Amino acid sequence: MTPLKVFRAAAVVEAVTWAGLLGGMYLKYVPETTELGVKVFGPIHGVAFIAFCLVTVLVAVDGRWSRGRLLLGLASAVPPFFTVLFDRYAERRDLLADTWHDRSVSDSRLERAVCWLVSHYRAGLVVLAGAVAGLTGLALLVGPPVG
Repeated sequence: MTPLKVFRAAAVVEAVTWAGLLGGMYLKYVPETTELGVKVFGPIHGVAFIAFCLVTVLVAVDGRWSRGRLLLGLASAVPPFFTVLFDRYAERRDLLADTWHDRSVSDSRLERAVCWLVSHYRAGLVVLAGAVAGLTGLALLVGPPVG
C-alpha cells in the first residue's frame, strides 16, 4: 500500500461514516423515528476519525509535510466530507507519494519510527490498530461529545 492509497482509503472511510452518522442524526432529530443510526454510526465514525488522524500523521511524517499542512489535514476530519476534499488537494500538490520513503537513517526519531512501521507492515498494522483502540478507549472514558 502506498501513502496515496492508504490516505485515500482512510479519507473515504471517514467521509462515508460521516454520511452514515449524519443520516442517523437526521432520523433521530427531524422525524424523530429512531436513534439506531446514531448508535451504530457514532462509534464507527469515531473509530474512522481516529484512524484517519493517525494515518494523516503517518503520511505527513513520511512526506515531510509542513506543520500547517499536517494541521490542515487533521482539521479536514472535522467538517463532513472534507477529508475527501483534502485528499484531492494533497494529490494535486504531490503530497501523497507512490512509495514510502526510506528514512531509516534519518536524524528524526519520528521519521525512523514511521520507516520502521512501514517496512514491518504487519507489525505496523498491529501498532496502528492498537493505537486506534487505545485512543478510542480514551475517548470513551472522556465521554461522548456534548451537543
